[in-house]
Parts: sequence; structure tokens; C-alpha cells
Amino acid sequence: MARLTLHPDRLFSADPGERAIARELYASVRDLPIVSPHGHTDPAWFATDEAFPNPAELLIVPDHYVFRMLYSQGVPLEKLGVPTGDGSPVESDGREIWRRFADHYHLFRGTPSELWLNWVFVECFGIDVELDPETADHYYDRIAERLDTPAFRPRALYERFGIEVLATTEGATDELPYHRALGEDDWTGRVISTYRPDSVVDPDYEGFHDDLERLGELSGEDVTSWQGYLAAHRERRAYFREVGKATATDHGHPSAQTANLSTREAEQLFGRIVGRRAEDGDAELFRAQMLTEMARMSLDDGMVMQIHPGARRNHNRQVFQRFGRDKGADIPGPTDYVEALGPLLDEVGNEAALTIILFTLDEDSYSRELAPLAGHYPALRLGPPWWFHDSPEGMRRYRERVTETAGFYNTAGFNDDTRAFLSIPARHDVARRMDCAWLAKLVAEHRLADDAAAELAGELAYGLARRAYRL
Repeated sequence: MARLTLHPDRLFSADPGERAIARELYASVRDLPIVSPHGHTDPAWFATDEAFPNPAELLIVPDHYVFRMLYSQGVPLEKLGVPTGDGSPVESDGREIWRRFADHYHLFRGTPSELWLNWVFVECFGIDVELDPETADHYYDRIAERLDTPAFRPRALYERFGIEVLATTEGATDELPYHRALGEDDWTGRVISTYRPDSVVDPDYEGFHDDLERLGELSGEDVTSWQGYLAAHRERRAYFREVGKATATDHGHPSAQTANLSTREAEQLFGRIVGRRAEDGDAELFRAQMLTEMARMSLDDGMVMQIHPGARRNHNRQVFQRFGRDKGADIPGPTDYVEALGPLLDEVGNEAALTIILFTLDEDSYSRELAPLAGHYPALRLGPPWWFHDSPEGMRRYRERVTETAGFYNTAGFNDDTRAFLSIPARHDVARRMDCAWLAKLVAEHRLADDAAAELAGELAYGLARRAYRL
């Protein structure tokens, strides 16, 4: 059997001088606490602290990074245990799912998923042989045995990973029962919510009108009127801050388009939307107006605003119809920021008290649009490379294209944006290594002093995210 090891110099430069500097920088940040300000783990894990059911349910079924790769090679999602929207049967035997995963593990060679998973196998479970069809059962038994112990309950892992704060993401109509339970518990872990109102600000979202009605019920506001609708958002944001200890909002719109309509124009537009009389372009205009309204609310209540446009979501209609959202079929598309954000920035871009973190799936916009915008407007910060670019090469390209214009301090550190809990420390380890490798290059080229690099290593690993998200 082939041995599985993690090389201590992985992701560092092959140049001896740069590698030595990177080692020293990494040693200074390796054990810093993890700030995870944007993610999609399940708050029920931490509220109930129940054991994870089996290796497949933990590492395969919830992770679209994993099952999208297998699906691309012809493995049906049903065979991987991914639940269907109508409840029709899928594979429920965790061992069979795991064996199928092991049969195809070679597909992940050279991908960030392999980096993350191998870290989990070695560091979390102490496995020292490579995963393949012959070792599949050994893996499954070893992981299942560990999951059955108190040391592998969610809270114990949270503490073992050195997590200082972890943010989950909930929709505007979520009543946050698990966050409420956590708030009434004496556990010292900090798990907070994030306000994600997409389902009630996007008229194209399935179930929009039903969710809008529910928003009115929860807020006690008349959401058939424009002013009542805005008041409902203010109430729900306050609820998320009180019950979920939220410090941020999150907006996953198809584009970065913003608008700044007059009150009369906004009322007329909302009337068409809520009255199911929308015209061509109304849905996009309404989303655009709501980004500006949410920015105004953030200026009032202090919540950090995150905008991550550009995903052509649910591109595979058959998969969407059978399995629902977030099944690996969201595809990046070109995204305009300079013109699109203009109305919002005219309104609030010069407000230093406001923080808007911009993400992108369109790497071409880094140096052309995003870095110049963040390098000028006080309200803007750049989020890290994420999703398809949450990778060593993606991180390197990000630093190369952003730093010379926006610097380091107009960026928001790192966030892991994952549903796969055990990948959180693995992802942060990759980010810390890549940032130290980049800083080492600047030091070796005499573009950055040693002490400045050491300070920046800590900021990139910990300080920037903590401040950007007001944690």
C-alpha cells in the first residue's frame, strides 16, 4: 500500500531562499486561532453536539466539491447518497457510498479537494496509507471508529481545530432555533449566524412569494407595501443580531447590478413584483435596488455586507429539478463591477463606517475593476478567492493581481465558505501557506522587510478577517 504523508514544505517555493523565509513565516501563524466568518455548516451540529452518522454523511454527501467531480465522470448523484427533492430513494449504505468514492479518488489528483481531504485523513484520523479501492474499508472503519468517540463530536472538533468564531448562513425566514439554543447553552464556542435574504429579494427565486408571505408573518409587517417590506427586513436583521449574534449579511445575486430609484419609482416597481405583474427587466432592477437598500441598512445597523455575484446558478436544469440547489452546477460567468456598482457607491461608497466585502468568480475583474475600486472607496474591501478559485493557484493569482493596486489592508483575510466542517482547518492551512509563500517571495526580492512580512502574515491569517467582519 502506498504511504500517505503531508510534506512539511508543501506549497512553498522550490527556491531554497524563499522556502526558508516561508517556513519561518508559517511557523509564526500556523497555530493562530481560526476565524471562519463566512460558511455554511449546520448550526444543529453544535447545538445538539450529536455524533456524525458515518464517514460518507460527513465527508461526501454534503460536499458539492466532492460529488460534482464524481458526477462529471458519470457517477449518478443517487449513488452518492445525495437527497432528492421529492424524497425518492437514493443510496443509504454509507460503506457503499464510501467505496464508490474510493474507486474514483484518483479524479481529485492536483485539485484543492485532494489537499483538503488528505489533510483530514492524516491530521484528523491518523491514516497513513493512500485512499484507493483496496484501502476503502480500512478508511471507513477507521473513520467510523473515531466518529463514535467523544473526541469527534462537533464541539470537541471545534475546540481541537482552534476555531475562535464560526459563522453559518441562514435565510431571512429562518427562526434560528439552533442559534437560540446555543445562546442558552454554557458552551463557550462562538457560532453565529449570517443574514442571507436572497429568497425574499430575488423574484426569480423559487418560492419567492411564499417566502415573502412568511417574512411578513415573522416580522409583523405589511410586506405588500414598499415601506412595510423594508421595515420587515430591518426587523429580521435585528432578530439575527439578537438571536444569531450576526455581524454580517450575504447577497448571492446573479449580477453586481445596483440601482438608486426614487421612493415613487421603488414603490411602483415593488407593486409590480408583489402583484405578480412584473415586466421584462423588473426582477433584475428589483435585485439591484435591494442591494442599495441593504447597504443603507448596513450603514444604520453596522452589519457588514457581503456581495458575491456572478454565479450562473443551477445551470444543469435536470439536476436542479431532481435534487434542488447547491448540487455542484453553479458556473462562473463574466461580471461587471465598475458600472454595476455605480449607483450604490454614489450613495454610500464614501462612508468609512460601512464595510462592503466584494467577492468574484470572474478573475479577469481583479486587476481591471475590483482592486482599483477597493483601492479607492472607503466602504469597500475585497473578499478572498473563493469557490472555484479557493485553491493554491487561485490564491497566487489573487495576490499577484490585487496587491499592487489595493494593497493588503483593503482585503478581508480568508474565509473558507464550506459545508464540510472538517475541511475548515485544512482550507485555512492552505491559505496560510500560500500567503506565507507570497510574502516570502516579496522578502526575497527585497520588496518587503522581514518585520513587515511577519506582521502581514498574522494579519492575513487572522487579523484582517476579524476586523473586516467586526468580530
